[in-house]
Amino acid sequence: MRIMMAGGSGLIGRELASLLVASGDEVLILSRNPTKVPAMVGIGAIPWDGKTVQEWAREVDNCEVIINLTGENLSGKGFPPTRWTEKRKQLLVQSRVESGKVLTKAIELARRKPSVFVQASGIDYYASESPKVITEEDPAGNDFLARLSVEWEASSKPVEAMGVRRIVTRNGIVLSKRGGALPLLMLPYKLWVGGRMGSGKQVYSWIHIKDEIEAIRYLIMHNDAQGVYNLTSPSPLSNDEFGRTLGKVLKRPHYFPVPATAMKLALGEVASMVLEGDRVVPKRLLELGYQFKFPFLADALADLLGN
Repeated sequence: MRIMMAGGSGLIGRELASLLVASGDEVLILSRNPTKVPAMVGIGAIPWDGKTVQEWAREVDNCEVIINLTGENLSGKGFPPTRWTEKRKQLLVQSRVESGKVLTKAIELARRKPSVFVQASGIDYYASESPKVITEEDPAGNDFLARLSVEWEASSKPVEAMGVRRIVTRNGIVLSKRGGALPLLMLPYKLWVGGRMGSGKQVYSWIHIKDEIEAIRYLIMHNDAQGVYNLTSPSPLSNDEFGRTLGKVLKRPHYFPVPATAMKLALGEVASMVLEGDRVVPKRLLELGYQFKFPFLADALADLLGN
């Protein structure tokens, strides 16, 4: 297959592109900075601004699948996380919504439509119902991250009326040693000050990067896969349980709790990313027959951290 991917230079995009090429597919990555695209046989790069239909749109005619992973990193590009000022919130929304809309417009103009459109989203979509188990049928929340996810998903919904099979992946906390949440979660343990954050009861619905990318390909390859899928492991854990497991794998203590008030003072609204969380499960993905390589956190961390 020939696959067009927007956001291919990010954590998920890089790993997914490598998997697709190894599976015999050709990947064309749309990027604001094509020099960041990995140099590999089977991977090409085309510049785009994520806002306007330009030369890149001509390639839509020749692609069976389009994958939209674009979106400014929620926590910024390092430590400490970037605070969510109103300007920052606007950037987070625009970077997601504009790309979905322009890809939709390109498909509308294409002489030959793609068969599949994969739209990334997040489990922040859901209303907080902890400790209730949340599946794809549960309603959207009303906080900033929930509203962001709703707009993100809606940006490409019109492709369904064009006869394109659209898949929405609501991603959990993607664990990878190459970036994302794991290096930040590991930091206090490496400094020997690891412990629960806030109450420790908030649930972390996580997924190993290998399951994340394998699940996306699995959904693309299954013709009856359509609609929303939670991409999380079937065994989410509380923050306290997650930290204890991480500390055990790293051979570091889990003794030093961080009060919620301290985190809110230091990080502002961004602190909600670690102080809140729901027990989200991949009901529809399991019903479709996907078998997780890493359903349990201890095994996932051992694989990622080499223990």
